[in-house]
Amino acid sequence: MTNRILRWGLLSTARINRSLIPPLRASPRSRLVAVASRDPAKAEAYAREWSIERAFGSYEAMLESPDIDIVYISLPNSLHAEWTIKALRAGKHVLCEKPLTTHIEDVDAIAAAAAEAGRVAAEAFMYRHHPQTLQVKSLIERGAIGEVRLVRGAFTFTLTDRANVRVNAGLDGGSIWDVGCYPISYARTMIGAEPVEAFGMQFTGPSGVDETFIGTLRFGEDVYAQFDCGFRAPFRTHIEIVGSEGMIVIPRPFKPTTHETIYIGKASDQLESLTIEGPELLYLGEVEDMADAILHSTAPRISLQDSQANVAAILALLRSAREGRPVAI
Repeated sequence: MTNRILRWGLLSTARINRSLIPPLRASPRSRLVAVASRDPAKAEAYAREWSIERAFGSYEAMLESPDIDIVYISLPNSLHAEWTIKALRAGKHVLCEKPLTTHIEDVDAIAAAAAEAGRVAAEAFMYRHHPQTLQVKSLIERGAIGEVRLVRGAFTFTLTDRANVRVNAGLDGGSIWDVGCYPISYARTMIGAEPVEAFGMQFTGPSGVDETFIGTLRFGEDVYAQFDCGFRAPFRTHIEIVGSEGMIVIPRPFKPTTHETIYIGKASDQLESLTIEGPELLYLGEVEDMADAILHSTAPRISLQDSQANVAAILALLRSAREGRPVAI
C-alpha cells in the first residue's frame, strides 16, 4: 500500500486547478490522470491543453471510474459538500477546496460518509502546510512571544467581474467565504483554541453577498482576533500576532513565496527578521499530506473538526453582521 501511486482526478476545470497540476506531477506518489466537466467538449479541450490522459464528460462518470483514487474538488462553494459526499460514497478520497462547506451540518455528513467508505476527506487550505506557517506555530508553542493575546489580519483584493462566482449569492459567494476564511483559520491555528463569541460588520453589494467584511472573534477573557476582508480594496495580506511578551509580523501569510521573511521581537521598534525557505511548488504540501494520510494512515493536518470550527466561526460572524449584535459561537 505504501508504494502505491495515487491516481488523481480533477472534478471541474476551475482556474485554481492550475496551482495543483504542477505539484501533482512533481509528487513521486501521485499521478494526475483525469479531468471532468459537465460539458464533454470542455473536458476534452482542457485535457488536451494540460496533457491529461482522460477526460470525463460528467462528474458522475469520473466517480464511477475504478481508475481514480483521489478527487480534487474545485467547484463553487455551494457544491463542495454535495460532491465531496458523492465522491466518498463512490470510494474516492477527496481533497476539497476551501471552504469545505458553508453549513456546519454538512461537515458531519462528510465525516460520516468518509468513515463509512473508509476514505480520507480534507480541506485544501494550502498555507497550513507551508514551512512558514509551521515555523510561526512552533515559535508560539515554544513561548517566543509569551501567551497570544491578539491576532490581526487582512485579505483583500479588487474584484471587478460582476459575473464571478465569488459574488454569486446562489453559489454561496461572499468575501468572508473566499478570503476572510484565511485570517480566521490563521488566528484559530495560532491561538490554539476556538472562539466563543463573534461580532461582524459587512458591506453587502448589489450581488447580495458581503463584499467587505470586518470581524472580531473573542477566544477568552483577553484573547481576540480581528480581521478585514473584501473585494473592494487593493490586494493586501498580512498577519500580526501579539503576545504577552512580544509579537510576530507575517507580511505574506496565505501565499508565501520560496523565500519569506517574518519579523519577531519584544516591541514594534525592536523587530528582527527571520528568513524561511519554502518549496518551489507552493501547493505540494497539501498533495503530500493527502498521500501520507492515505498511504500511511496519518491524520490529515487539517481535520474535519478543524474545518467545522472554521465554518462555525464564519456563520456566527455573518449572523452577527445581519443582526447587529455579538453572537455566541
